[in-house]
Amino acid sequence: MTAMHNDPKNYVIQEGSLTGKVILVTGAGDGIGREAAKTFAACGATVILLGRTVKKLEAVYDEIIAAGHPEPAIVPLDMKGATKSHYQGMAATIIEQFGRLDGLLQNASLLGVLSPFEHIDHDSWNDIMQVNVTAQFMMTQALMPALKKAPHASIIFTSSGVGREGRAFWGPYAVSKFATEGLAQVMADEYDGTNVRVNVINPGATRTTMRSKAYPAEDPNKLKTPADLMPTYVYLMSDDSIGVNNQSLNAQ
Repeated sequence: MTAMHNDPKNYVIQEGSLTGKVILVTGAGDGIGREAAKTFAACGATVILLGRTVKKLEAVYDEIIAAGHPEPAIVPLDMKGATKSHYQGMAATIIEQFGRLDGLLQNASLLGVLSPFEHIDHDSWNDIMQVNVTAQFMMTQALMPALKKAPHASIIFTSSGVGREGRAFWGPYAVSKFATEGLAQVMADEYDGTNVRVNVINPGATRTTMRSKAYPAEDPNKLKTPADLMPTYVYLMSDDSIGVNNQSLNAQ
């Protein structure tokens, strides 16, 4: 087991640290996913931008191209409705085009409406579990053959403080993040000692649209920006974290 960087939050991002890597980012059109995609590209990676809204993905694509970074790929996909065959087709295309997948950042999440337990809406519960847990399981499972073809593959799941300690009114979102932590632990244990490592990042309170929906009264200027969190993300995607497995890290 490689010793972990003494503090991934203070990891120094080097320009070429992800050169030649192919990394898929879900929820790449907005917030942390968008920032991660741009940062990975700036470090030399070819990024596969996955998200629901083509227009947002195209905007990220244009920014990456304008900055002179490797040309990304766009995969418009709604994780709420995607089926097993969608994910298998996507995986086959990745192997065909790139030969492998070096990194997977499962970042897309649905927050839903914060509400008392007795008022949790069943349809909302199902949608949140579908996007935050089931779709991530299905996609990751379909991508395993592509990840196993990489010399060193890194999978990062996205958790939350409420996925480590339940919080009143956070209902399905909190439960989905507990499930995410569990899924990551099962995978990390199963793939321990292989070329695939599996870790979790809890981004913490960050200046994003999702955060502002959860805390409308909060001053966003007092929060860290997605860019502030990137050292931890780049660290786990880079070869500096080879051997780091089954860790649940805080990005701030």
